[in-house]
Amino acid sequence: MKRPFGATVLAILSGIMAVISIVVCLRFLGLLFGVINVSGALWYAFLWALMAWVYIWLTQMLWTVQPQAWIFLAVITVFNLVMDLLVIIGNGTWYDVQVGFIINALILIYVMLPGTKRAFGMEKPQAM
Repeated sequence: MKRPFGATVLAILSGIMAVISIVVCLRFLGLLFGVINVSGALWYAFLWALMAWVYIWLTQMLWTVQPQAWIFLAVITVFNLVMDLLVIIGNGTWYDVQVGFIINALILIYVMLPGTKRAFGMEKPQAM
C-alpha cells in the first residue's frame, strides 16, 4: 500500500514539532542556549519532554496512516495554538512562540483539507 502524500507531509511536520519540543526541553534543563533561570524550570522541562514523546508517537501513527492519528493531531494542534495565544496574552512575546505557532497553524490548515481527510478516511459520508 502506498502512503498518501498528505499523511507523509503531516508525519514530517509532526516530526519537526517533536524536534522543537526536544529543543525547548533542553533549554529548560539549561543544556542548550545557556541556562534559563525560571522558577519551576524542571517542571517545564518535564512537560516539554512529554510533548516530545507525544509528537514522536504521533509521527509513527501518521506514518502508518492510522485514522486515530488524524483526530489526535487535530486536537493537539488546536491545544497548542490556544496555549501559544495564552502565552502571547500573558507576559510572553511573539518571539517566544512564533515557530511553534506557525507550524501548528500550517498543520491545522493541512489537516482540514478534503484530500487529507480522505487519506485518513475522515470525509463525511454522502447522503443518499
